[in-house]
Amino acid sequence: MVLLGLGPLLAEASGSADDSVQASLRARLEHVSQDQPLLVAGESIHSPSALPAFYERRLFAPAWTTNSGLNGPGVELLSLVGRVAIDGLDPLDYHLVGLDRLLAREASESSVDLWADVDILLTDAFLTLAGHLVSGRVDPETFDSEWSAQRREVDIGQVLEKAVSAAAPEAALRGLHPSHSGYFLLRAALETYRGLVAAGGWEPIAEGPILRPGDNDPRIPALRARLRVTDRSVSLGATPELYDDDLIAAVVRFQLRHGLGSDGVVGEKTLAALNVAAEERVRQIELNLERWRWLPQDLGSRYVLVNIPDFRLVVVEEEKTVLEMRVAVGRRYRRTPVFSDTMRYLVVNPSWDVPRKLAVQDKLPEIQKDASYLERMGFLVVQGWGADQVLVDPASVDWSQITPSQFPYHLRQLPGPLNALGRIKFMFPNRFNVYLHDTPDRRVFLASERDVSSGCIRLEQPRALADLLLSGSPRWTTEVIDATLAGGKETTMTLERPVPVHLLYWTAWADAEGTVHFRRDLYGRDQALAEALRQGAEAARSRP
Repeated sequence: MVLLGLGPLLAEASGSADDSVQASLRARLEHVSQDQPLLVAGESIHSPSALPAFYERRLFAPAWTTNSGLNGPGVELLSLVGRVAIDGLDPLDYHLVGLDRLLAREASESSVDLWADVDILLTDAFLTLAGHLVSGRVDPETFDSEWSAQRREVDIGQVLEKAVSAAAPEAALRGLHPSHSGYFLLRAALETYRGLVAAGGWEPIAEGPILRPGDNDPRIPALRARLRVTDRSVSLGATPELYDDDLIAAVVRFQLRHGLGSDGVVGEKTLAALNVAAEERVRQIELNLERWRWLPQDLGSRYVLVNIPDFRLVVVEEEKTVLEMRVAVGRRYRRTPVFSDTMRYLVVNPSWDVPRKLAVQDKLPEIQKDASYLERMGFLVVQGWGADQVLVDPASVDWSQITPSQFPYHLRQLPGPLNALGRIKFMFPNRFNVYLHDTPDRRVFLASERDVSSGCIRLEQPRALADLLLSGSPRWTTEVIDATLAGGKETTMTLERPVPVHLLYWTAWADAEGTVHFRRDLYGRDQALAEALRQGAEAARSRP
């Protein structure tokens, strides 16, 4: 790679833009049409509109080169292109091959045309990289209908102008990174795991019987060695083949980092997680760095965040977690969507209007099996809407003749102990009709994986969340909330301070201590993103 040893490429500073390179740029770009493909050193230009406009505004003066080589900012930007992998990006997306090809010819064929081509490629690399840092390499909404991203908007052309005028491209690009600490913690984790790959990763542990505390098994030394790669506190053991207390603690730590039942036993799921290759963990981190770039710059001074694959909710205030709880999310075929919105109110003692899809797929079979189901579970049968709606006596309906395609009713479950929404629901109206709510089934929170709902999010501690969000309200004091819950009447409570809600999908992240956590790709969204990135890169590199 000619990215190393850039010193000889740095041209002596001159008092004005080089007219010869300027003339070459003008000849190349002055009459370029936005619809006309532009190739430089075999590389397709990704910014056919912004790039010519940038040069036209500066009368085609070069930004990164002179008549005899790279200027200081050019050297800085070239070096940066070679280091974008630290953000989980691919240097090949930013003309690394074309730049290498041109600079390899510099010693024997240096010319103003060559430096004009280098200038163009560096400008396009800057524009492309800036766009990727601001809003990601792909738009998730183009390949996932259940993903709504609030991607940042930045005037990339203005950023480029400032970078060139200040002769500081790296500082300008650094300012485009997501500002959240979680992004940089995960970026550091990427470097760590790439180092593990470079060192050989880890050997898989052979299949076999479940490994339990107290076992003496020939596979236990391999288990110790595997755990020690990512947890240096693991000892080699006085008796390496014995599943001793130190090894139990190490397995529990591993299970906690991977969202598994923390029983200290190496069963099927724990063994599978142990045997995921280091290269795959690197890929997982890269995918989640991309997801960070889809988020708004400001998550809010106080916000609610649900990480779907982690089955967990946190409330963050001034970058500190003030409440944390388990949640249950949608099944694979009724996936919880990913989006951000604003919670403005909650409802105590809610009734539940069953969505039609659930009514015909889930409730109708129950009704047809058991005629008392509706009354026992507190459901009303309603026909019509608004002022025209009427209650229907369930006993007057021949349910055996009702089919999913001909279901003229909607079902409403009254407030009460059996209501599917429990005692409280938290509302942030959205196109997915998804919200947070209580549940009468508390057993669901005992499982380590909790993908059991129809898309909405069930809360382990709904009252704690309500108390926190309503704290400071002169109207909704603790005593009033208690009395309202006891009264059983459906009541809407408006938040004094609306709070952002972020439903996210992270399968890899690093906590404040830098500990890296991984989760199973619950809905196959990692796979979909990896394919979208691959297709996007191939399309960009093959564009004529």
